[in-house]
Amino acid sequence: MDKLIELENGIEFYYKKSQNTPRVSFCMNFLLSDEEKIPGLNALMTRLFMQGTKTRSAEKIAQELDENAIEMNVELKLDYLSFRFTCLNEDLPKAIEIVEDIVKNTTFDDYKKEILKYKADIKASLESPVSYTMDGFYKTLFENHPYGATKTVILPHLDKITQEDLISAYKNILLKSVKVIVLVGDVEYNSCLEEIKNSFENLSNSTKEINSFHKLSLVNIKKLEQKKNNLNQAHIIKGWLVDGLNTDDYPALMLLNVILGASGLSSRLFCELRDKKGLAYVVRTSYEAALSASNFYIYIATEPKNIEKALAGFKEEIAKIKNEKITQTELNNAKSNLIGKWAFSFETNQRQANLYAHYGIMHLGFDFIEKTRDKVHFVTVDDIYNCANKYFNEDRYALSILKP
Repeated sequence: MDKLIELENGIEFYYKKSQNTPRVSFCMNFLLSDEEKIPGLNALMTRLFMQGTKTRSAEKIAQELDENAIEMNVELKLDYLSFRFTCLNEDLPKAIEIVEDIVKNTTFDDYKKEILKYKADIKASLESPVSYTMDGFYKTLFENHPYGATKTVILPHLDKITQEDLISAYKNILLKSVKVIVLVGDVEYNSCLEEIKNSFENLSNSTKEINSFHKLSLVNIKKLEQKKNNLNQAHIIKGWLVDGLNTDDYPALMLLNVILGASGLSSRLFCELRDKKGLAYVVRTSYEAALSASNFYIYIATEPKNIEKALAGFKEEIAKIKNEKITQTELNNAKSNLIGKWAFSFETNQRQANLYAHYGIMHLGFDFIEKTRDKVHFVTVDDIYNCANKYFNEDRYALSILKP
């Protein structure tokens, strides 16, 4: 039993009955539409939501969550802020009470302490060569865009952020954002609806207008080459700007990702660059769809002496899929792989709540995955061919290389 209603303040509430499951999952998303005035402002804000409210200290929040076996977190995505929890069905009122307090009453008092911790976490994270290369790729591809506020971009700006900045930015999100709430579990609908109304219907009206960040274009080749001590591998990421979730090309791009590098041992890049040519320790592709700009990239870890060979291998495999149409068998296998992954992604109440809330906040409809699954079945060999030629342009891409 699925139900979708709109609260009096415009917040969409989607309820999905999940029979005979002992734990219920909640997800509340706030769309980000204003670009942050200081890089890292929203990231620091997100870290502070569990650090104390007007009535609860960080220790008190942690104690209540632990005593009631409630898993709760706040996460920042490219386009939205997400408050989530999973709890036993009987503890739903308590969990809603805590998340309501966090949403409405976070003080941001410990921001100075959190800045110090965040700096340390960033520095530790960037010790990973993969993270460092990824950081370079995103800040190059998404230069001067909110999506390009990577850890190395954020780090020198953290000390500029004040408590007033945090309070002002969050107040703006509360006042202006599109908001959705999703609940998945075996709980009685009317009672949980009443809990949701009592807790969140007095928030500021949820707008219906989706104001995404400014659009981004890539008109040339953008390259960042970095060096790091004590590396025994080179890391390379090459990527393109492509269309996103709410476009006709989305199903074909998802299948292209599976065919080229997201299906593990059977993917083209794995077979060609790792198995046949011995160029890779790891090779994969990724398609990341967002509101303002989406990207498709290839990643490889290889011996430093093989950097040029790996780049030539990228170019060769992309040329193949642009010039030679795939077989119907390869397409059918990719469809089975993709649909199987989607089925797996909906296995738990928590995953369902997160995904439904994701599609809801992006204005795609809570039934987006069902509609897209049907569209995948109708993708043709020609669609894959046309998509590859449309996006994989050798004159417009971003390249991030990290080597010893």
